[in-house]
Amino acid sequence: MSGFKGRHFEGEIVLWAVRWYCRYGVSYRDLEQMMAERGVSVDHSTIYRWVQRYAPEIEKRLRWQWRRPRSTSWRVDETYVKVRGRWAYLYRAVDKHGNTIDFHLSPTRTTAAAKRFLGKALKGLKDYEKPHVINTDRAPTYAAALTELKKKGKCPNDTLHRQVRYLNNVVEADHGKLKQLIRPVRGFKTLKTAYATIKGFEVMRALRKGQAAIFNISRDIRGEARLIERAFGLGTCALSDAVQFVSERLEIQAA
Repeated sequence: MSGFKGRHFEGEIVLWAVRWYCRYGVSYRDLEQMMAERGVSVDHSTIYRWVQRYAPEIEKRLRWQWRRPRSTSWRVDETYVKVRGRWAYLYRAVDKHGNTIDFHLSPTRTTAAAKRFLGKALKGLKDYEKPHVINTDRAPTYAAALTELKKKGKCPNDTLHRQVRYLNNVVEADHGKLKQLIRPVRGFKTLKTAYATIKGFEVMRALRKGQAAIFNISRDIRGEARLIERAFGLGTCALSDAVQFVSERLEIQAA
């Protein structure tokens, strides 16, 4: 089901705007002008509503495709996001290669928040995908959270908790790239709108890292766009896309 019933614009145009906003770190007003150049007259407030509605939906529909850890060595850390003039905490986990594993926005930095995030990150993973090592900073909340998760059987008992500072350089560098997308927002109004927008940023960052490359038939930006469209039932199916891609390649080789 596409989920665009009743929209004034076609689903491809809506996803086009949401994908651009979440991928390139532009403001809503800049995106309004960019789309006007391409003959699409849409107000920046409408684009905002599209992002709030469809950015979380993109993350949800593609979650099983991009969320595939390539390593059982995790790097976990939190960064700050300003919401209504106050700091909120964005918990994030990547593997040692820098691939995004999961994220969670919380108004507090407590053991309960750390436990909620780690439980979310571990949920749905196969046993062979679960971490053998989790590296964090020296905040005591992580150790307490992991202890509780192990007692409940949600985290493997043999998972090693390390607190080696330099090993978290990879996640801290990834924070910086995510902040480049957040910066044009100039602050969020509510935790709900912040989380909805960040879900879009995170999934587009994951796709940009190539985390769903196996599902990107052409292995380029066009294939990334088609991957998102197929998740909403728009355009041709994956098999048709693959046949068309092979045909185009054969024509290029024959030319």
